[in-house]
Amino acid sequence: MSWGGPGFVIALVAISTAGWIINNWIRARHGYPMEDEWSGKKSHRTDVAADAERKIGLLSSENERLTGQISRLEERIAVLERIATDPAERTAREIDSLR
Repeated sequence: MSWGGPGFVIALVAISTAGWIINNWIRARHGYPMEDEWSGKKSHRTDVAADAERKIGLLSSENERLTGQISRLEERIAVLERIATDPAERTAREIDSLR
């Protein structure tokens, strides 16, 4: 095979194209952003933005739920602390007054 012939040039183009295809296949398989030969890496901004907004919404609702749960637990702990630290006679009087 001649180094300057058309077969060598065609082989170089074929090897380069195959390498590019394999590279993009590996990137797509493992979740990396795809690569474009003109502008570099491409990311799917709409998919990423929609997914990020959905995650933010889920985290916000979970945060509100947990905040409410913490405030209810704080109220219960305050009642338990008051019961544990109050004298027995006073606690008995309050229980009797509730009956």
